[in-house]
Amino acid sequence: MTKRTWTTSHKALAAALVALIMLATGARAELLIRITEGADAALPISVVPFAENGAIPPGDKVANIVRDDLAMSGEFRPLSPEKMLSLPSRREEVYFRDWRMLGQRYVLVGELSRNGDRVVARYELFDVNQEKRILGETAAASVNGMRTLGHHISDKVYEAITGVPGAFSTKLAYITLDTFNGKPRYRLQVSDVDGKRARIRLESQEPILSPAWSPDGKRLAYVSFETGKPAIYIHELSSGQRTKVADFKGLNSAPAWSEDGRSLLMTLSKDGNAEIYRMELASRQLTKLTNHWAIDTEATYDHSGDGIFFTSDRSGGPQIYHMKSPGAEPRRITFGSRYNARPRPDNTGDYVYYVHQRNSAFHIARTNLKNGEETVLTRTESDESPSVSPNGRMLIYATKQGGDSVLTVISADGGAAYSLPASEGDVREPAWGPIVN
Repeated sequence: MTKRTWTTSHKALAAALVALIMLATGARAELLIRITEGADAALPISVVPFAENGAIPPGDKVANIVRDDLAMSGEFRPLSPEKMLSLPSRREEVYFRDWRMLGQRYVLVGELSRNGDRVVARYELFDVNQEKRILGETAAASVNGMRTLGHHISDKVYEAITGVPGAFSTKLAYITLDTFNGKPRYRLQVSDVDGKRARIRLESQEPILSPAWSPDGKRLAYVSFETGKPAIYIHELSSGQRTKVADFKGLNSAPAWSEDGRSLLMTLSKDGNAEIYRMELASRQLTKLTNHWAIDTEATYDHSGDGIFFTSDRSGGPQIYHMKSPGAEPRRITFGSRYNARPRPDNTGDYVYYVHQRNSAFHIARTNLKNGEETVLTRTESDESPSVSPNGRMLIYATKQGGDSVLTVISADGGAAYSLPASEGDVREPAWGPIVN
């Protein structure tokens, strides 16, 4: 579904899916990260550069990774190392008075040691006001896994302070587009949550759309036009094996996984109108969940795993609806403008996020499901494809910035923003992966 076209023609619907990705040049695999707006209420924290013993691999520094992760969440304001009065690596070297003078609430110190082909990190987190250690652990990774180690420490620090699991060890899936020999080149890519360590999983001259993660983080479902029409595939990331699961007449789009990974929601127009179906993957059995003259699409399960949110124009324009259980009467959720689409609920049942039109601009907004209050979260004007982090505390979406399509991460309340543009060109259709234990 595109923001600017809403029609009952199936040909136009397929064209609208293609229009979600606009042609650009020179997209490279890795994303960059750029701060665009901070949060005033962010907690001050110092991530002291870790001491190093032995032959620690050059390149990515663990403390830098942790510092960037925490800043990206919008909930923390890390102190620059240049402003630190000392660089302690253990408890006895921490002088709390100095950190209070710098206005710091927390301080993280640590040390890296080489043990064969492994790097071991010993780290401690302190509450400066209480002069108390609130986290002290060791963790290890291969010499090639410094980023993995850094993201792991970020998760532990985030949870120790907020009580909510961190999501920095998760993955992103997204689509990039460039030209090669004068022809479009679409690429499905998977990276760390900060855009690093990107890998191309699929490349095609035809559009790729709507990547969706399985709950175990091992598979991606997506729409590909490689046969000349939209079809839904499931891609095993470890082996690269692909399975075509929906290639019916007309539209096959908008896949979304069930909580147990055994079924997919999808939009099909095989019987003439765009309706929402559930497919049991083992048997390929289809269950029709909506039956209306309107276009029903972009379905996703709610936090309970029983109900679904979806987009429908049954009220005259695209709006968000909630169906509590299969066959139940859908309830309209959004009323604040003539266009609200692509719902993405959080993991608590408190909010649903979506693309919201206000005047001529498209923003990301959310509705409080308990009181119906709507809040517009973004200040950019051409936003699409929201995806909520698995801990419900961050949101990623695609937008325009300086003529390029970029990904932007914001805190769930819209209080901070970080851009993840490709080195050049177009990047969009982000999907935030699950927390995998």
